[in-house]
Amino acid sequence: MSSSYLLDPAVFLIQTLFGLYAAVVAIRFLLQWSRADFYNPISQFVVKVTTPVLRPLRKLVPGYGGLDLASLLLVWLLLAVESLLLMLLLGVDRSPFAVLGWAVPGVLELFFDIFFFAVLARALLSWLNPDPFNPAVALLARLTDPLMRPAQRLIPPIGGIDLSPMVVLIGLVLLKMLLVPPLDFLVGNPF
Repeated sequence: MSSSYLLDPAVFLIQTLFGLYAAVVAIRFLLQWSRADFYNPISQFVVKVTTPVLRPLRKLVPGYGGLDLASLLLVWLLLAVESLLLMLLLGVDRSPFAVLGWAVPGVLELFFDIFFFAVLARALLSWLNPDPFNPAVALLARLTDPLMRPAQRLIPPIGGIDLSPMVVLIGLVLLKMLLVPPLDFLVGNPF
């Protein structure tokens, strides 16, 4: 057996657990940013899962301008701790404080990914003509409307087909490709 026999599963477990929880906290930030309905069952799940960790953090970091800065800070800290654990596990020889910088491009990438998959899910659901009062459909619409509305104004439906999700998806991928790698290089992220 190679030395990576237990290392690979440990890396997978760390990335999965921290990545999932960071995504849920990021979704909470985005739900508040988009002024989503917090009585929605999906929103209630997100709130219940994140409140125990966010409550003490909110005492230190208040919100500003309707934005939940504590949840944004928590996403950053979660990704920094994930990087620190990976650094220790993989034997990367860097300062432990470097992970604070490494987490910044990770936060940006996480938000791009959440928006990408939300727009993709909304586009796929539109082909099925779902119930607009379905909690998931309503939440996706509320979350993606700030991105979709400008694209829908720019490109009206052609033959009854809305091409605006494709424009938004291409824009998100391009922005991610243009912003994340330079930030990774700038902070010296080895992962």
